[in-house]
Amino acid sequence: MGKNVLVTEKLSNAGIAVLEDAGLTVDERLGMSEAELVRAVGDYDALIVRSATQVTPRVLDAAKKLKVVGRAGVTADNIDVDAATERGIIVCNAPTSNIVSTAEHTLALMMAAARKIPQANASMKAGRWERAPYLGCELFGKTLAIFGLGRVGGLVAERAAAFGMRLVGYDPYCRPERADALGVELVGTLEEVLPQADFITVHMPKTPDTMGMFGPDEFAAMKDGVILVNTARGGIYDVKSLADFVAAGKIGAAAIDMFEDEPCLGSPLHEFDNVILTPRMGAATKEAQDRASTQIAEYVIAALDGSLVPTALNMTPVAPEAASKVGPYVPACQMMGRILAQMDASLPKTLSVTAAGALAGADMSVLMAGTLSGLMSYKSDSLVTPVNADAVAHRHGISTSTAVEHDAHEYASTVRVDADAMEITSMLSGPASQPRIVSLLGYRIDIAPGRQSLIFEYPDAPGRIGTIGTVLGDADINITTMQIGTKPLESCALVFMNVEGPLADEVLDRLRATIPDLKNLWHVKL
Repeated sequence: MGKNVLVTEKLSNAGIAVLEDAGLTVDERLGMSEAELVRAVGDYDALIVRSATQVTPRVLDAAKKLKVVGRAGVTADNIDVDAATERGIIVCNAPTSNIVSTAEHTLALMMAAARKIPQANASMKAGRWERAPYLGCELFGKTLAIFGLGRVGGLVAERAAAFGMRLVGYDPYCRPERADALGVELVGTLEEVLPQADFITVHMPKTPDTMGMFGPDEFAAMKDGVILVNTARGGIYDVKSLADFVAAGKIGAAAIDMFEDEPCLGSPLHEFDNVILTPRMGAATKEAQDRASTQIAEYVIAALDGSLVPTALNMTPVAPEAASKVGPYVPACQMMGRILAQMDASLPKTLSVTAAGALAGADMSVLMAGTLSGLMSYKSDSLVTPVNADAVAHRHGISTSTAVEHDAHEYASTVRVDADAMEITSMLSGPASQPRIVSLLGYRIDIAPGRQSLIFEYPDAPGRIGTIGTVLGDADINITTMQIGTKPLESCALVFMNVEGPLADEVLDRLRATIPDLKNLWHVKL
């Protein structure tokens, strides 16, 4: 292929061999600083990292030849995905490489906490022979609450069932059929789960809804002596509150593998003997490291070859002959999915994507994957590509369909998304192909969404915009652009308003209180 790959963190020999067998020149330069990476990256077509290398906008600006950044692991928190997208650089990962290792580590931590193994080991090595302080408990017959029944959560359920545990699960996006297959009793609210669980393990993505999901109220509602495990994301348990409840004896033990700030060399949990802390070891097995290395090597090769990259995080690669036609609409579909996700807290039962005008005949799987990717970004950590879009939709109980219309009316082309009863339509504008919303909930508008928007729906009447402006002005919120849409023969109006400034809940509450007959108010962030 005549292309160069820079590897900045250790890959297994098997991964390096995959790259070299494809004719790529591989340079391993481990432990580079940002300045060193900036100086070097311009000579490479691909960059492969793990979790330590920070792929910043400065690095990406210097990467004039770069086509792909591969993360040999699951998360990509160290890569500025938005900056890569702006520069047309694919970011991909290896999301299934460590799921078995992480599930096994979850069970290892659970058993170590239940049987007080680290404490007994420390006592033995201190020259003592004592058993009474380390009286533990069995897993058999105990209730395990699993928060998140995705890939890892499902594997944990299968393994915990072998110990004879009763399994309950909380996952708003898990289909009942999947829970039944796993032997998990689905529960609809935290309030139902917390008082009955002897053990709790979390396997949920990092989203605004899951960060701090377990705080003082949730810990207080748990069964006395409960054992908590986290191998998912740091911050799902509020660490300070967790420490308070461990100190009070409410929580019997905890085992934490993931932290908000890493490396975590000190925290409120470090002082407790009954809290087991491990340094992000979920993927720390030879098998997981080999899988991550070989998988990411294969995906990087696919990206450099112009083929489909199944785990692309930021864009859906398309064949060159289709790229000019459908490629520019992928960000528009992702944008529409993100807006719909924030307008409705639940996932839709039905999702339809309709391409009109010049897009008729386009690869609809690409547009559906982009829409699902945006929709799921606020609900789940599911990776969506044309390869797995049907499976992801099925797993979350979404019935999908596509259609084409040859007439896009006054536009050259449009894409319409219908999610249950909610509709949004987009077109592209200008040399930069900027996505613009031209219809929302049946209201005709024409606006490019900003990073932060307010969407109002109310009975149309004089003075409403003035009221909104006053409330926002009092809160130092600036209105940058705005569109008002109406429907024929209807008395309601829809206002789509791009704003700048910190929009606190108190401001939204005031807007709701001061606008008469307000039907809906959504705060949307992109």
